[in-house]
Amino acid sequence: MANAFFSDLLSTISERGRVLLGRASPNNDKQDASELLELCEALLSGRGEASGTAMAREVLDRYHHLDAAGRLSFFQTLARDFGPDHARLAQAIDTWRANANGDDASDLHFASEPRRQELIRRLNRAPGGTGELVSIRSDLLSLMKGNKDLAALDRDVVHLLSSWFNRGFLVLRRIDWSSPANILEKIIRYEAVHEIRDWDDLRRRIDPIDRRCYAFFHPALADEPLIFVEVALTEAIPGAIAPLLAEEREPVPVEKARTAVFYSISNTQRGLGGISFGSFLIKQVVEELRRELPKLDNFVTLSPVPGFMQWVKQADDVPLTDEDRQLLESLGKPDWFENAELTAQLRALLEPLAAYYFLKARTPKGRQIDSVARFHLGNGARLERINWLGDLSPKGLRESAGVMVNYLYRLDDIEKNHEAYANNGEVIASSAVKKLLKGEGRRLLDMRLG
Repeated sequence: MANAFFSDLLSTISERGRVLLGRASPNNDKQDASELLELCEALLSGRGEASGTAMAREVLDRYHHLDAAGRLSFFQTLARDFGPDHARLAQAIDTWRANANGDDASDLHFASEPRRQELIRRLNRAPGGTGELVSIRSDLLSLMKGNKDLAALDRDVVHLLSSWFNRGFLVLRRIDWSSPANILEKIIRYEAVHEIRDWDDLRRRIDPIDRRCYAFFHPALADEPLIFVEVALTEAIPGAIAPLLAEEREPVPVEKARTAVFYSISNTQRGLGGISFGSFLIKQVVEELRRELPKLDNFVTLSPVPGFMQWVKQADDVPLTDEDRQLLESLGKPDWFENAELTAQLRALLEPLAAYYFLKARTPKGRQIDSVARFHLGNGARLERINWLGDLSPKGLRESAGVMVNYLYRLDDIEKNHEAYANNGEVIASSAVKKLLKGEGRRLLDMRLG
């Protein structure tokens, strides 16, 4: 109710500001970027609260009427012409050099701030401004490919959004069948790992006694989950996703559950890309579950491997023989995984390569190739197990030949694992995974990788 009251108050101020400025709401005609930029300059130079709120609302309204070319022009001008005040910055530099002290350092800091940052702050004052800025950042990301001149603008937007969406403002809420319908609809829409087909499918994931779903919310986006995780309570660490999502399954009595499985984590706001909530979400959910179910021993994921097959087929350091390539072509056959002999041959080829993919393979810049691996290993998890044929969905077969992995979150080791990965790029893995690089698996890799 407090959020609704504050939102209504801002809307009232905005409308009164329009009256003071003699402005009507913009029509739906296509807008010109140059007119919008003039309005931005006016917003930066103004001091009145009501007029500023109204002008910010008008900038956002007019932005939505720009076409793709207009938006690109708008962003490029913000990046080029809304940087620091050069005269003010030069004076601050001279003062710092002449007599360096704390006050002068502070002046230098503020003088170096781009004008576009203050513009973004003022736009955030408009009713609904925070959500709209997140949406605008999504547009910016779409236009950045091939437009490197927008990088500085994106850094400024991320800098401010990181402050506004820091962990202190986020609220963890459990999602269950009694949650508002509009939030449940968004869980269905935003699920990015294992598609939720319909309402019945959603209910199977959040209503049974052995299922949980948690999401982070922000006060400025009260009904918008920013990121959510789906959890299955099981007796043992699972190696396949199908049994967890099966329509006909027996729920696990909570008194028998010893493992919490994070089987799907979905970010919902593209405009918040690069602003990490996931590590906070997992750690807080672990604490919630430990309080509710103190007998839980294991906290693991059942994770996809989205980049594996692309790496196998395209990476220069994975030379495949003609026989290997012919074998890989069999992955295109329907129901290939039902052929026991073929499945065994593919497993002998792909399972050792999967171990190498996680433990040794890197991008040209030295990063872990797999984005899911980077996330969990960077958060201090251990690569616990590689699961052959863990995901037989069309997407899982296409992206990883069905391979899934478990990352284990052992609370006593999280910080140590994180430091090893962050500082040295070391992947902490179980002995079972490491053994795949020895014996027959090692021989195959030596043959293929020289």
